[in-house]
Amino acid sequence: MTTLVDGLFDDAALFPPGNVPMAAAVPAHRELRARLGELVGPFVVPAARLGELVAHVGDGEPLGVSVIAAAGDLPPAAARVAASPGLTLTAVETPVVADAPAAHGAVRALDEVLPASVPAAVEIPRSAARDEVLDVLAGTRYRAKLRTGGLRAHLFPSPEELAATLSACVARGVAVKCTAGLHGAVRHTDPATGLEHHGFLNVLAACAALAAGEPATAAERWLREDDAGTLAGGWSPDRVACARAVFTSFGTCSVLEPVEDLVRSGLLPFPDRTPA
Repeated sequence: MTTLVDGLFDDAALFPPGNVPMAAAVPAHRELRARLGELVGPFVVPAARLGELVAHVGDGEPLGVSVIAAAGDLPPAAARVAASPGLTLTAVETPVVADAPAAHGAVRALDEVLPASVPAAVEIPRSAARDEVLDVLAGTRYRAKLRTGGLRAHLFPSPEELAATLSACVARGVAVKCTAGLHGAVRHTDPATGLEHHGFLNVLAACAALAAGEPATAAERWLREDDAGTLAGGWSPDRVACARAVFTSFGTCSVLEPVEDLVRSGLLPFPDRTPA
């Protein structure tokens, strides 16, 4: 299970509903990295807050960051990170693009600025333009960023919609990063809001099924599964590799929440790598 989720949890503490202040989010991220090791991905930061981040980064190992920047903002954002000894550009994410021309513009900007070693994800629209945007990403080194939730019900795609989008990505050889809503390992209803949340194990299982050549209907069945034991079983090395080749990571405003969910469920067998 640790192999399945290593690097899966990008630290989006700055974003809703967490909205952690920068002064607290930076040391908290360093603590997470010290305690959870490779489970934790980069620190996600909007380009507009890079100056604030530099002011709080302090000493120690350079902070690996995933910068969210539109095409026009990417060159100065990348230059700001490069000029800051306390930061390392680990990944880039672009805001949602509306159509194929906007996607072409994002890809051109990424090609011009990013070295081959830095991955990037372009957020795709939840509209009829989805496939034309994915067609632009197909054959490039860039990932699709999928929105899987938020603060309101309409921000959560249905299992049918999410399965169809994942299937469209896999068919084109486009890996995905998810953002928002994946607070738990298994599909569940949030008792505070009544909203149905996708589980990140559900998404991993759906991606593994699609990578193995199964249809979108099979992925949808995995997205609807709510039994932790069913989702946790059967993870051979090949299945893990297939799932993670598609589903690379997701942003979470609380890295501890999904990790502790795995521990409580008995799915993470390394208590020495989890908080006391």
